[in-house]
Amino acid sequence: MEAFSSEQSNKVNFETEIQELPERVIGKEGLRKKILQKGNSWKTPLPGDEIQVHYRVKLQDGEFFDSSYDRGKPFTFKLGQGEVIKGWDEGIATMKKSERAIFTIPPNLAYGEIGSPPVIPPNSTLVFEIELVSWNSIRDITGDGGILKKIIKEGEGWATPRDVDEVLVKYIASSADGKTLSKSDDGVEFSLSEGYLYPAMTKSLKSMRKGEIAELTVKPAYYLDDVGIGKLQPNSNMTIHLELISWKSVVDVTGEKKVLKKSIKVGEGYDHPNEGSLAKVVYIGKLQDGSVFERKGSDEQPFEYVCLEGQLNESLDRALMTMRKGEEAIVTISSESVFYEIKLVDFDKEKPFWKMDTKEKLEACEKIKNEGNVLFKDGKFQCASRKYEKASKFIQFDHSFNEDEKCRAKTLRLSCYLNDAACKLKMGEHQEASKLCSKVIEYEPCNVKALFRRAQAYLRINELEKAEIDIRKALEVDPNNRYITDTHVFRTFQNAARVYYVCRILQK
Repeated sequence: MEAFSSEQSNKVNFETEIQELPERVIGKEGLRKKILQKGNSWKTPLPGDEIQVHYRVKLQDGEFFDSSYDRGKPFTFKLGQGEVIKGWDEGIATMKKSERAIFTIPPNLAYGEIGSPPVIPPNSTLVFEIELVSWNSIRDITGDGGILKKIIKEGEGWATPRDVDEVLVKYIASSADGKTLSKSDDGVEFSLSEGYLYPAMTKSLKSMRKGEIAELTVKPAYYLDDVGIGKLQPNSNMTIHLELISWKSVVDVTGEKKVLKKSIKVGEGYDHPNEGSLAKVVYIGKLQDGSVFERKGSDEQPFEYVCLEGQLNESLDRALMTMRKGEEAIVTISSESVFYEIKLVDFDKEKPFWKMDTKEKLEACEKIKNEGNVLFKDGKFQCASRKYEKASKFIQFDHSFNEDEKCRAKTLRLSCYLNDAACKLKMGEHQEASKLCSKVIEYEPCNVKALFRRAQAYLRINELEKAEIDIRKALEVDPNNRYITDTHVFRTFQNAARVYYVCRILQK
């Protein structure tokens, strides 16, 4: 009797302690939860995950009548798939690993009006003590159940491969009865953009992290018809045991897959060169057959150049601007059928204009404008144009300048616009040239150079009336300007104008 009384006392004490625990309501249908033991992680399971729990259950005013603890084996089910009562699906979705909680589940979230005779009467409220032992994450990769991925081993970090990255994997593909269809014990490397063997592998790898091991359940629509499928029964699923060993990051430099940069060695930090940076590099240019056609720099004496000044192949130059200090990469330029093995040894980045004082901005603008002038004289019009555009940005906001600085900034700005317009004319970008000249004319309506260059642009796009207005105005401002009256452009305009006016007379 004493032993019985002690057992009853312990039970009463336990029930009292539970009653004193804080309780919260989950959802809007009456589900209640009390936490007995907090979990040891911040993660909670998601729909589709394979859950392992221990539990014991009783009627609200009764004794425990079922327990997985007594059987010595956790209960397993898939969350959110209707395999258990709704109260479980909703409640366990709020739990963390190793958490223990008591859930009070009303009839509408349990067995309802029917109950589960003979143990559970109709309209019964159930009380479950549940311990979330663990779970395997299962993801519906395609959203239609075509590829289900169960994580066997979590990967490292947070990053996952992108479309053009090259992955190194191990895998075993099996039929439903366990027969091996294909495998790679030593690992196989391939580009995700090209794929390998089964589409399911490519799709799933984009969701995996380095070192992750997963088991894929694949429906017929997501494996190829001509790769070992003879061993599969019609309409049967395939299982793929897949390990992502590592991957090499590939950057699509132009966005058209014409210039690809594959990292061989990761660089330091997060910064990379920008336009105008002084970069120190070592590189070897090779043809597709591996023969060397160009070699620049060495580890002892790297090749130094300024980014985007036309000193390097532009595609290679832009690829290098995605690299970090110490990074080694292979840059493939498909349009030229060449590739480069390149290492960014170091770089000095220009000071951004928003960190400069007004004097520094004016000096930087003038320096870069003069660099553009040199490039223009060398016939590198595109590089020169970029210089003029960059130079004007240093002084585009002059609200912090004093009056003298504003005057100098205006002169520099208009000079950059005019010089850039000359570049655009050389490159055949006549519409852009006319816009730049219009910016100058906005400030200085009688600027002869701006009027004449805009007339040149108008002439090239057959805006003859506008061209005539600008030419006449330029001559009114400076009638003795031989540059205008003696140029080939002016004579071309006169000839075009004659044809234009004859056409107008004939139309009348």
